[in-house]
Amino acid sequence: MSYLKTTHDLYKEAALTPDVGLCCTTNPIWELPGLKIPKIMQEMNYGCGSTVNARDLTNNPKILYVGVGGGMELLQFSYFSRQKDGVVGVDVVDEMLEASRKNFIEAEDINPWFKNEFVDLKKGDALNLPVDDNSIDVAAQNCLFNIFKEKDLKRAIEEMYRVLKPKGKLVMSDPICEQTMNDTLRNDEQLRALCLSGSLPIKEYIKSLTDVGFGTLEIRARKPYRILDPKNYPTDELIYIESIEIAAIKDPMPEDGPCVFTGKAAIYYGDEDYFDDRAGHILLKNQPLAICDKTADVIASLNRNDIFISKSTFHYDGGGSC
Repeated sequence: MSYLKTTHDLYKEAALTPDVGLCCTTNPIWELPGLKIPKIMQEMNYGCGSTVNARDLTNNPKILYVGVGGGMELLQFSYFSRQKDGVVGVDVVDEMLEASRKNFIEAEDINPWFKNEFVDLKKGDALNLPVDDNSIDVAAQNCLFNIFKEKDLKRAIEEMYRVLKPKGKLVMSDPICEQTMNDTLRNDEQLRALCLSGSLPIKEYIKSLTDVGFGTLEIRARKPYRILDPKNYPTDELIYIESIEIAAIKDPMPEDGPCVFTGKAAIYYGDEDYFDDRAGHILLKNQPLAICDKTADVIASLNRNDIFISKSTFHYDGGGSC
Protein backbone atom coordinates (compact mmCIF):
# COMPACT_ATOMS: atom_id res chain seq x y z
CA MET A 1 0.00 0.00 0.00
CA SER A 2 2.36 2.66 -1.29
CA TYR A 3 -0.11 5.49 -0.69
CA LEU A 4 0.12 4.85 3.05
CA LYS A 5 3.91 5.11 2.88
CA THR A 6 3.56 8.42 1.04
CA THR A 7 1.28 9.63 3.81
CA HIS A 8 3.70 8.39 6.49
CA ASP A 9 6.64 10.21 4.89
CA LEU A 10 4.66 13.43 4.44
CA TYR A 11 3.68 13.59 8.11
CA LYS A 12 7.11 12.51 9.27
CA GLU A 13 8.47 15.60 7.55
CA ALA A 14 5.61 17.70 8.96
CA ALA A 15 6.58 16.54 12.45
CA LEU A 16 10.24 17.40 11.97
CA THR A 17 9.52 20.74 10.26
CA PRO A 18 6.05 22.10 11.10
CA ASP A 19 4.29 23.37 7.97
CA VAL A 20 1.59 25.93 8.72
CA GLY A 21 0.18 25.65 5.19
CA LEU A 22 0.21 21.86 4.98
CA CYS A 23 -2.95 19.93 4.21
CA CYS A 24 -5.77 21.35 6.27
CA THR A 25 -4.82 23.58 9.22
CA THR A 26 -8.35 24.99 9.41
CA ASN A 27 -9.72 23.46 12.60
CA PRO A 28 -10.75 26.06 15.19
CA ILE A 29 -8.89 26.77 18.39
CA TRP A 30 -11.24 26.52 21.34
CA GLU A 31 -11.25 29.52 23.66
CA LEU A 32 -12.05 28.09 27.08
CA PRO A 33 -11.32 29.49 30.53
CA GLY A 34 -7.77 28.61 31.51
CA LEU A 35 -6.93 26.81 28.26
CA LYS A 36 -3.81 28.04 26.48
CA ILE A 37 -2.65 26.42 23.25
CA PRO A 38 1.13 26.52 22.62
CA LYS A 39 2.05 28.23 19.36
CA ILE A 40 3.80 25.11 18.08
CA MET A 41 0.57 23.13 18.49
CA GLN A 42 -1.26 25.72 16.42
CA GLU A 43 1.41 25.47 13.70
CA MET A 44 0.99 21.68 13.65
CA ASN A 45 -2.79 21.97 13.58
CA TYR A 46 -3.34 19.53 10.67
CA GLY A 47 -7.13 19.23 10.70
CA CYS A 48 -10.10 20.40 8.64
CA GLY A 49 -12.63 21.07 11.41
CA SER A 50 -13.11 20.20 15.07
CA THR A 51 -13.92 16.93 16.80
CA VAL A 52 -14.13 18.55 20.25
CA ASN A 53 -17.71 19.09 21.38
CA ALA A 54 -18.57 19.82 25.01
CA ARG A 55 -21.82 17.85 24.94
CA ASP A 56 -19.89 14.66 24.11
CA LEU A 57 -17.46 15.13 26.97
CA THR A 58 -19.37 14.92 30.25
CA ASN A 59 -18.55 12.68 33.25
CA ASN A 60 -14.82 12.30 32.58
CA PRO A 61 -15.03 10.20 29.41
CA LYS A 62 -12.30 7.92 28.13
CA ILE A 63 -11.24 9.43 24.81
CA LEU A 64 -9.31 8.05 21.84
CA TYR A 65 -7.78 10.29 19.20
CA VAL A 66 -6.19 8.72 16.13
CA GLY A 67 -3.57 10.71 14.22
CA VAL A 68 -2.19 12.97 16.95
CA GLY A 69 -0.75 15.82 14.86
CA GLY A 70 0.86 18.36 17.16
CA GLY A 71 -1.43 17.39 20.04
CA MET A 72 -3.80 20.35 19.99
CA GLU A 73 -7.05 18.39 20.00
CA LEU A 74 -5.67 15.98 22.60
CA LEU A 75 -4.99 18.98 24.84
CA GLN A 76 -8.51 20.26 24.21
CA PHE A 77 -9.96 16.83 25.03
CA SER A 78 -7.87 16.74 28.23
CA TYR A 79 -9.59 19.93 29.34
CA PHE A 80 -12.76 17.86 29.71
CA SER A 81 -11.15 14.62 30.95
CA ARG A 82 -8.62 15.51 33.62
CA GLN A 83 -7.59 12.02 34.65
CA LYS A 84 -4.54 9.84 34.18
CA ASP A 85 -4.58 8.32 30.68
CA GLY A 86 -8.02 9.88 30.10
CA VAL A 87 -7.04 10.67 26.53
CA VAL A 88 -5.32 8.06 24.37
CA GLY A 89 -3.48 9.36 21.31
CA VAL A 90 -2.49 6.88 18.59
CA ASP A 91 -0.18 7.59 15.67
CA VAL A 92 1.89 5.46 13.31
CA VAL A 93 4.57 8.15 12.81
CA ASP A 94 7.28 8.03 15.51
CA GLU A 95 8.39 11.58 14.79
CA MET A 96 4.86 12.91 15.28
CA LEU A 97 4.55 11.15 18.61
CA GLU A 98 7.88 12.58 19.73
CA ALA A 99 6.92 16.08 18.61
CA SER A 100 3.65 15.81 20.53
CA ARG A 101 5.46 14.72 23.68
CA LYS A 102 7.61 17.84 23.49
CA ASN A 103 4.56 20.01 22.84
CA PHE A 104 2.80 18.62 25.91
CA ILE A 105 5.76 19.64 28.08
CA GLU A 106 5.21 23.22 26.91
CA ALA A 107 1.44 22.87 27.39
CA GLU A 108 2.01 21.78 30.99
CA ASP A 109 4.17 24.84 31.62
CA ILE A 110 1.48 27.31 30.50
CA ASN A 111 -1.64 25.46 31.73
CA PRO A 112 -1.64 24.98 35.54
CA TRP A 113 -4.52 22.45 35.31
CA PHE A 114 -2.84 20.20 32.71
CA LYS A 115 -0.62 17.24 33.49
CA ASN A 116 1.24 15.15 30.91
CA GLU A 117 -0.18 12.02 32.51
CA PHE A 118 -3.64 12.99 31.20
CA VAL A 119 -2.51 11.89 27.71
CA ASP A 120 -1.33 8.38 26.88
CA LEU A 121 0.53 8.44 23.54
CA LYS A 122 0.76 5.08 21.78
CA LYS A 123 2.49 3.92 18.61
CA GLY A 124 -0.21 2.29 16.54
CA ASP A 125 -2.05 1.94 13.28
CA ALA A 126 -5.62 3.08 12.61
CA LEU A 127 -6.17 -0.29 10.94
CA ASN A 128 -5.07 -2.19 14.07
CA LEU A 129 -5.69 0.00 17.10
CA PRO A 130 -3.73 -0.87 20.27
CA VAL A 131 -6.91 -0.41 22.33
CA ASP A 132 -9.23 -2.88 24.08
CA ASP A 133 -12.74 -3.71 22.86
CA ASN A 134 -15.61 -1.63 24.30
CA SER A 135 -13.28 0.61 26.31
CA ILE A 136 -13.73 4.10 24.78
CA ASP A 137 -16.51 6.65 25.31
CA VAL A 138 -15.51 9.06 22.53
CA ALA A 139 -13.24 8.21 19.60
CA ALA A 140 -12.13 10.88 17.16
CA GLN A 141 -10.13 11.51 14.01
CA ASN A 142 -9.56 14.71 12.09
CA CYS A 143 -8.73 14.68 8.39
CA LEU A 144 -7.35 11.14 8.48
CA PHE A 145 -9.96 8.72 7.17
CA ASN A 146 -10.30 10.55 3.84
CA ILE A 147 -6.75 9.43 3.10
CA PHE A 148 -7.74 5.74 3.11
CA LYS A 149 -8.92 3.85 0.06
CA GLU A 150 -12.15 1.86 0.30
CA LYS A 151 -10.89 -1.38 1.86
CA ASP A 152 -8.70 0.39 4.40
CA LEU A 153 -11.41 2.91 5.22
CA LYS A 154 -13.79 0.08 6.08
CA ARG A 155 -11.16 -1.50 8.28
CA ALA A 156 -10.42 1.79 10.09
CA ILE A 157 -14.11 2.38 10.84
CA GLU A 158 -14.52 -1.22 12.04
CA GLU A 159 -11.63 -0.67 14.45
CA MET A 160 -13.25 2.47 15.85
CA TYR A 161 -16.55 0.61 16.23
CA ARG A 162 -14.76 -2.24 18.03
CA VAL A 163 -13.13 -0.08 20.69
CA LEU A 164 -16.21 2.05 21.46
CA LYS A 165 -18.50 1.25 24.35
CA PRO A 166 -22.21 0.80 23.57
CA LYS A 167 -23.65 4.31 22.96
CA GLY A 168 -20.08 5.55 22.43
CA LYS A 169 -19.44 8.20 19.76
CA LEU A 170 -17.06 8.33 16.83
CA VAL A 171 -16.54 12.03 16.07
CA MET A 172 -14.89 12.93 12.78
CA SER A 173 -13.97 15.81 10.54
CA ASP A 174 -13.10 15.06 6.92
CA PRO A 175 -13.18 16.65 3.47
CA ILE A 176 -16.06 15.66 1.18
CA CYS A 177 -16.70 16.29 -2.51
CA GLU A 178 -19.88 15.89 -4.52
CA GLN A 179 -18.17 16.13 -7.90
CA THR A 180 -16.59 13.23 -9.77
CA MET A 181 -12.81 13.30 -9.63
CA ASN A 182 -10.82 11.89 -12.52
CA ASP A 183 -8.53 8.89 -12.08
CA THR A 184 -5.41 11.03 -12.19
CA LEU A 185 -6.57 12.94 -9.12
CA ARG A 186 -7.83 9.85 -7.32
CA ASN A 187 -4.57 7.98 -7.90
CA ASP A 188 -2.25 10.85 -6.96
CA GLU A 189 -0.74 9.62 -3.69
CA GLN A 190 0.55 13.04 -2.67
CA LEU A 191 -2.85 14.70 -3.14
CA ARG A 192 -4.50 11.88 -1.20
CA ALA A 193 -2.00 12.35 1.64
CA LEU A 194 -2.78 16.08 1.57
CA CYS A 195 -6.46 15.35 2.32
CA LEU A 196 -7.71 16.33 -1.13
CA SER A 197 -8.22 13.58 -3.67
CA GLY A 198 -9.67 11.01 -1.25
CA SER A 199 -12.73 13.16 -0.53
CA LEU A 200 -15.99 11.19 -0.86
CA PRO A 201 -19.54 12.35 -1.61
CA ILE A 202 -21.53 12.76 1.58
CA LYS A 203 -23.84 9.79 0.86
CA GLU A 204 -20.86 7.46 0.41
CA TYR A 205 -19.26 8.82 3.56
CA ILE A 206 -22.42 8.17 5.57
CA LYS A 207 -22.86 4.69 4.04
CA SER A 208 -19.31 3.74 5.03
CA LEU A 209 -20.33 4.35 8.66
CA THR A 210 -23.76 2.73 8.65
CA ASP A 211 -22.45 -0.33 6.78
CA VAL A 212 -20.20 -1.04 9.76
CA GLY A 213 -23.16 -0.81 12.15
CA PHE A 214 -23.46 2.72 13.52
CA GLY A 215 -27.20 3.18 14.08
CA THR A 216 -27.34 6.96 14.59
CA LEU A 217 -25.43 9.68 12.73
CA GLU A 218 -25.35 13.42 13.40
CA ILE A 219 -24.04 15.84 10.80
CA ARG A 220 -22.89 18.78 12.85
CA ALA A 221 -21.26 21.07 10.30
CA ARG A 222 -20.64 21.33 6.57
CA LYS A 223 -18.31 24.10 5.44
CA PRO A 224 -16.32 25.32 2.42
CA TYR A 225 -12.83 23.85 2.37
CA ARG A 226 -10.71 23.89 -0.82
CA ILE A 227 -10.75 24.37 -4.57
CA LEU A 228 -8.85 22.23 -7.07
CA ASP A 229 -8.38 24.38 -10.15
CA PRO A 230 -7.10 23.44 -13.63
CA LYS A 231 -4.06 25.73 -13.32
CA ASN A 232 -2.63 23.92 -10.32
CA TYR A 233 -4.13 20.43 -10.42
CA PRO A 234 -4.67 17.72 -13.06
CA THR A 235 -8.33 18.53 -13.69
CA ASP A 236 -10.26 20.11 -16.57
CA GLU A 237 -12.90 21.57 -14.26
CA LEU A 238 -13.01 23.49 -11.02
CA ILE A 239 -13.58 21.08 -8.15
CA TYR A 240 -15.13 22.30 -4.91
CA ILE A 241 -14.28 20.44 -1.70
CA GLU A 242 -16.13 20.91 1.59
CA SER A 243 -15.39 19.69 5.09
CA ILE A 244 -17.89 17.85 7.25
CA GLU A 245 -18.10 17.30 10.99
CA ILE A 246 -20.06 14.21 11.92
CA ALA A 247 -20.72 12.00 14.94
CA ALA A 248 -21.53 8.30 14.54
CA ILE A 249 -23.13 6.72 17.61
CA LYS A 250 -22.76 3.04 18.46
CA ASP A 251 -26.50 2.55 18.78
CA PRO A 252 -28.21 -0.69 17.74
CA MET A 253 -29.22 -0.51 14.08
CA PRO A 254 -33.01 0.10 13.84
CA GLU A 255 -34.98 -2.44 11.80
CA ASP A 256 -35.97 0.26 9.33
CA GLY A 257 -32.41 1.54 8.88
CA PRO A 258 -30.12 4.10 10.50
CA CYS A 259 -31.23 7.45 11.91
CA VAL A 260 -29.28 10.15 10.08
CA PHE A 261 -29.70 13.72 11.27
CA THR A 262 -28.82 16.25 8.56
CA GLY A 263 -30.42 19.28 10.19
CA LYS A 264 -34.02 18.83 9.08
CA ALA A 265 -36.89 20.05 11.26
CA ALA A 266 -40.66 19.66 11.27
CA ILE A 267 -42.98 22.52 12.24
CA TYR A 268 -46.67 21.94 12.96
CA TYR A 269 -48.94 24.94 12.34
CA GLY A 270 -52.41 23.38 12.46
CA ASP A 271 -55.50 24.14 14.57
CA GLU A 272 -54.66 21.92 17.55
CA ASP A 273 -52.07 22.50 20.28
CA TYR A 274 -49.92 19.67 18.98
CA PHE A 275 -49.70 16.87 16.42
CA ASP A 276 -48.98 13.28 17.47
CA ASP A 277 -48.07 10.86 14.68
CA ARG A 278 -48.54 7.89 17.05
CA ALA A 279 -45.01 6.79 16.28
CA GLY A 280 -43.18 8.67 19.01
CA HIS A 281 -43.13 12.15 17.47
CA ILE A 282 -45.12 14.96 19.08
CA LEU A 283 -44.97 18.31 17.30
CA LEU A 284 -45.95 21.25 19.48
CA LYS A 285 -47.64 24.04 17.56
CA ASN A 286 -45.15 26.44 15.96
CA GLN A 287 -42.16 24.81 17.69
CA PRO A 288 -39.56 23.26 15.37
CA LEU A 289 -38.56 19.69 16.18
CA ALA A 290 -35.30 18.36 14.78
CA ILE A 291 -35.92 15.03 13.05
CA CYS A 292 -33.81 12.46 11.25
CA ASP A 293 -34.12 12.12 7.49
CA LYS A 294 -36.03 8.85 7.85
CA THR A 295 -38.69 10.45 10.07
CA ALA A 296 -38.87 13.45 7.72
CA ASP A 297 -39.75 11.11 4.85
CA VAL A 298 -42.45 9.36 6.90
CA ILE A 299 -44.09 12.62 8.01
CA ALA A 300 -43.88 14.02 4.48
CA SER A 301 -45.69 10.91 3.21
CA LEU A 302 -48.73 11.87 5.32
CA ASN A 303 -49.34 14.72 2.85
CA ARG A 304 -50.64 17.05 5.54
CA ASN A 305 -51.12 20.73 4.77
CA ASP A 306 -50.29 21.83 8.32
CA ILE A 307 -46.74 20.47 8.74
CA PHE A 308 -43.67 22.07 7.19
CA ILE A 309 -40.45 20.07 6.83
CA SER A 310 -37.29 22.07 6.27
CA LYS A 311 -34.48 21.07 3.97
CA SER A 312 -31.20 19.72 5.34
CA THR A 313 -29.08 22.43 6.92
CA PHE A 314 -26.22 19.98 7.58
CA HIS A 315 -26.01 21.38 11.07
CA TYR A 316 -27.47 19.34 13.93
CA ASP A 317 -26.75 20.13 17.58
CA GLY A 318 -28.93 17.63 19.38
CA GLY A 319 -32.38 17.66 20.91
CA GLY A 320 -34.04 15.86 18.03
CA SER A 321 -36.34 12.90 17.59
CA CYS A 322 -35.95 9.81 15.45
